[in-house]
Amino acid sequence: MHHDIADRAVAAIGRPSYPAPAVIAHRAGGYDMPENTLAAIDAALARHVDMVWLSVQVTRDGVPVLYRPADLRALTDGSGRVAEHTAADVTRLNAGHAFRDGRGNRPYRSSSDARLRLPRLDAALRSLPAGVPVVLDLKSPRPRQPAAAVARAMDRLEASGTPAWERTLFYSTRADVLAAAGRHPRARAFESRERTRRRLLTCRLTGCCADPPRPGTWVGFELRRDLRVIEHLTLGAESCAVPDAALWDRDAILCFRRRGAVRVVLFGVNTRADHRAAAVLGADAVLTDSPRALGR
Repeated sequence: MHHDIADRAVAAIGRPSYPAPAVIAHRAGGYDMPENTLAAIDAALARHVDMVWLSVQVTRDGVPVLYRPADLRALTDGSGRVAEHTAADVTRLNAGHAFRDGRGNRPYRSSSDARLRLPRLDAALRSLPAGVPVVLDLKSPRPRQPAAAVARAMDRLEASGTPAWERTLFYSTRADVLAAAGRHPRARAFESRERTRRRLLTCRLTGCCADPPRPGTWVGFELRRDLRVIEHLTLGAESCAVPDAALWDRDAILCFRRRGAVRVVLFGVNTRADHRAAAVLGADAVLTDSPRALGR
């Protein structure tokens, strides 16, 4: 039987007057250290985060590695897409090449620290203590490619004695990629972003709590987000921007849990005030780019 990830994560931080939401380090804390690197994972663990969120792409030779943008030029000293290169090629790249610290400096631009190289997924999971839950955010235009490659890597890790499936959840902004990952018999995945968004906006705009998720489901969406509302008229359409719209309230979270325990993760929580707000709302976890900013 699988242990529940949220129960383990929340138990690790205790329960104050409002239960403190578990802290998930987005891209292993990409505002504090070069994202998705072993150095970032080490820094996040040193700040006692409860879970780690990692971005995954697959190389030309079918190896899952940690990287988020479409082009390697965005963050590294390489160029092109991950899928155009072999694992041996990309794991030599400096993933801290473009990182800027809070003062705008680039402290890792020419670093030789091996922990700043673009890492393989299996190396990252081996670097994490067995009790730390992980979210793998799959990035690919091809729905089956990352699911199959990650499944092979997870099976090999389990065979070598490294915990993998039991502590892992899958996420993707693409519903087809997420569905492909969820078909593995041992996989657990978030609800699709499209379903969560539709249910959340319906609840907030109409007050109607229709078709809540099944108990045990994980859902995630931004605490606040810039929106654009489009009104369709007889002679065309008009729109207005709604900056920094508050997307969640207590009623929305209660709606999501109407059928039973649903794990709600609020994205984009990068201040202590927002972390406190998430606690008052009753969120199970927050996704942050900066564990340091939350006082971890």
